[in-house]
Amino acid sequence: MSEVTRILEAIGDGDSTALERLLPLVYDELRQLAAAKLSHEAPGQTLQATALVHEAYLRLIGGAEPRFQTRGHFFTAAAEAMRRILIDRARTRGRQKRGGGARRLELNDLDLASPPPDDDLLALDEALSKLEAEDPVKANLVKLRFFAGLTVEQAATALGISRATADRYWSFARAWLFHEIGEID
Repeated sequence: MSEVTRILEAIGDGDSTALERLLPLVYDELRQLAAAKLSHEAPGQTLQATALVHEAYLRLIGGAEPRFQTRGHFFTAAAEAMRRILIDRARTRGRQKRGGGARRLELNDLDLASPPPDDDLLALDEALSKLEAEDPVKANLVKLRFFAGLTVEQAATALGISRATADRYWSFARAWLFHEIGEID
């Protein structure tokens, strides 16, 4: 059992000091994921990797007592928090723009290391919400790959599934999202 999992269990058991021990253990990994994601943002954007990590972490531990069973569960939740932050920012920027229209997002040509334009990100978020209602595991795989920047192998480990299963789920999810985004346009 990893140290992160032990601390997450302690948090679940109500140990108030465990939250203080968690951030130093996961901070570097979260910062690297956020930095990789934001390095491909458009010039002039103001969100820094450090701010994204801090905001995501605050969302994870804020409010109700956080409950994470495993390291993978924690990083899935972190990926979801980062996704929501980036979606909120895209929506805010979208409200500030005039005009514009949804553009088709080609998932086959998708570069996972760089985020799509805001309109594409919003279309992806809408389709991803539908996928999550249909199949949460596949939706979590997409979140880990796309929003946290994990490889298929890393995402499989985080979700506790085999690499072969992750490959199949990834293929299915890409096709499903492609179909859904086509209907959104």
